[in-house]
Amino acid sequence: MHVRLGLFVALLGFALSAQAITADQLIAKSVAARGGADKLAAIKTLKMQGQLIFGGSFKLAYTQLLKRPDRVRDEASLQGLTQVQAWDGQRGWSIQPFGGRRDPIPMSADEAKALAEEADFDGALVDAAAKGNRVSYVGREDVEGTNAYKLQVKLKDGNTLVIYLDPDAYLPIREIAQRTINGVQQVTQTDYGDYEQVNGVYFPFAISSGPKGSTPDNQMQISVAKAKANVPIEDAIFAFPAKAATKGESKP
Repeated sequence: MHVRLGLFVALLGFALSAQAITADQLIAKSVAARGGADKLAAIKTLKMQGQLIFGGSFKLAYTQLLKRPDRVRDEASLQGLTQVQAWDGQRGWSIQPFGGRRDPIPMSADEAKALAEEADFDGALVDAAAKGNRVSYVGREDVEGTNAYKLQVKLKDGNTLVIYLDPDAYLPIREIAQRTINGVQQVTQTDYGDYEQVNGVYFPFAISSGPKGSTPDNQMQISVAKAKANVPIEDAIFAFPAKAATKGESKP
């Protein structure tokens, strides 16, 4: 009886201590695990290059450019054609040659939100309050055999993220994003892995993303081969091309 009671008390104490962790503590552990706030802030630009694979076999050359405070440009190239998605800090635009659109076109406000979120390469957890993001710790959940910490993030733009942290490394291993795009709710699952250091900061070099519950054939996989920080990147590369803007303004 005494043994059972002692075991019960010990288990209860363990459960209470596990529940006592807070969102702020988990964020602090995650930032430290990535390399620390100072090293993160020291990265002003980031260039990542590798391969984008869609449907398991459709392979494109991939480049992502990021620049503080909130600029991003993604490029995917195949056989002389390059798809572009960019956010210049105020609006998003794209070039979709594989869909027959070779001229740049503006994105809707809803479509651009995901790019604007991507432009924050510190991530939604870093300086969350200053960004207008509300973070809550909502317990543990199994992620393919890992009992991950689960953080819910209500973004300033109205979208919601659920970020899963590895319980040992405190790095994000999965993110579930709920977004409303043109009146339709979309739920996207993104898995992160193969973390590598760039200027002392860990970034995922393997990323898999697609609709939640989708098969690999309906997912996009990014494999980063090389990355470099603080390379010169002009602001103009993120902006809607001037010629296209002038052409659009000349129409009656």
